[in-house]
Amino acid sequence: MTEDPTTTLHRLRSSIDNIDASLVYLLAERFKATKQVGRLKAEHGMPASDPAREEQQVARLRRLAEEADLDPAFAEKWFNFVVAEVIRHHTEAADSR
Repeated sequence: MTEDPTTTLHRLRSSIDNIDASLVYLLAERFKATKQVGRLKAEHGMPASDPAREEQQVARLRRLAEEADLDPAFAEKWFNFVVAEVIRHHTEAADSR
């Protein structure tokens, strides 16, 4: 028996909603960790940005994206967006010292 299109749509959207919720919680965990890094960097006078680390991460995430059948350029754009926010947090941490 075939599922009707409306039921299929609701089922798929429910799955998407669950994935979105997971992504939000994972991002929150990531930012908790990066805020700790920012405080550590600020305490020790380290720069907010680490271009070599960022370059390594871009390459790593592009490889992972390819393995996951996700557009590597999209993964890189996402990473750059997140890193810009992380650097902003690190800069704020350094400025507040």
